[in-house]
Amino acid sequence: MYLRTTLLTASLLLTSALFTIAIAQQTFVQCGTLLDPGVSMEPVPEQTIVVEDGRVVERQEGYTTGGDADIVIDLSDQYCLPGLIDMHTHLSSEFEQGGYIEPFRLSPANRVLKSAQYARTTLMAGFTTVRDIGGSEGIDLALRDGINRGNIVGPRMFVAGQSLAVTGGHADPTTGYREDIVGVGDVEHGVANGADEAAEATRLAIKRGADHIKITATGGVLSLNADGTRPHFKEDEIRAIVETADDHGLKVAAHAHGDEGMQRAIRAGIRSLEHGTYMSDETMQMMIDNDVYLVPTITAGKSVADSARTEGYYAPEVTEKAIEVGPVIQEMFAQAYERGVPIAFGTDAGVFRHGRNATEFEYMVEAGMPPDEALYAATYSAADLLGQLDHLGTLESGKHADIIAVDGDPLDDISILHDVQFVMKAGTVYKQDGATTAQPYVSR
Repeated sequence: MYLRTTLLTASLLLTSALFTIAIAQQTFVQCGTLLDPGVSMEPVPEQTIVVEDGRVVERQEGYTTGGDADIVIDLSDQYCLPGLIDMHTHLSSEFEQGGYIEPFRLSPANRVLKSAQYARTTLMAGFTTVRDIGGSEGIDLALRDGINRGNIVGPRMFVAGQSLAVTGGHADPTTGYREDIVGVGDVEHGVANGADEAAEATRLAIKRGADHIKITATGGVLSLNADGTRPHFKEDEIRAIVETADDHGLKVAAHAHGDEGMQRAIRAGIRSLEHGTYMSDETMQMMIDNDVYLVPTITAGKSVADSARTEGYYAPEVTEKAIEVGPVIQEMFAQAYERGVPIAFGTDAGVFRHGRNATEFEYMVEAGMPPDEALYAATYSAADLLGQLDHLGTLESGKHADIIAVDGDPLDDISILHDVQFVMKAGTVYKQDGATTAQPYVSR
């Protein structure tokens, strides 16, 4: 009996020791140069980021290696950055010629399968987190949950579900189609008229699992109506949405191209303006005074203008709007940056092909924003707008170990971000030496 007890005790002690070793394993990411704009705008040479349980434990000077059981990743000839954050994506779709018919041709299940590829492509482009800002048929919600469960490879997603609109508005899914076929949009579809319905639609979005609320405060470019800039929601309707969202701890993002709709949304308390195409000086000052972020989506503006020049690419009512809006967004962005409007990085990926998100950096720099500030907008500012600064935006101790690396210096040539060589999300390596990893390994 004594011998059996002794052996059992020894076995338990050995198991405990092995378990302790397993959970103590760390990953040492050796960075040739670290660019972490939310901590310092100055590049820092020869840094090691220590990762455990998917989080940053500490940053060490020089190249350190830990113990025999630890993992070392040598990026000593590369530039490391925090994982990039795109604050305006649509991973549930990707517009192409004739795309208006896709919801009638493909089932939600088929569209989810396509979306899974969009998600993977986005992560491999170095964007480890996205704010997905309007989906349909629950596809974005399902995609987020599948990624969180580990069923799908993709970025960390914060999703809106169905965007909220007025009847006939930009996000009314029945706009432009025959009512005898698709019916008339109602609260079930995110369509709300009056403050009471606006609050009800918000509660329904929250019930379905939204992380934030998206409204279309004005007309838009790609919807099948001729109105691209006129205000849609009344101010009291937007206020009802904002107050209801706030009760549940959610923020509201407002799509807006026209100035009057922007001002209504700002006065009502929204947290970010998406696009902002025809923003006036007065509205820019309102954004500064109310600490409202601009998410500019320059790439979308330029992409739709280019596509519109291909005959038949868009419906006729869309073509004219697309050609007009394209050049204006970049000009507005330059003025907003110069004036001091808070800016968070966002692309509207899905309006153009997924994986090309880094193009936005080039347009931002072209418009006058220095590369380090553009990176700041895609890391620290984006995390701030998400309300996730405790977890994202920098590579400080305790935050998610989201690390990317490139072969050159983005401060010298921002276009290098099109060629991300290394991607780690929450301690798991998904891409190394420019190739996806067959079996991602996790820092435990």
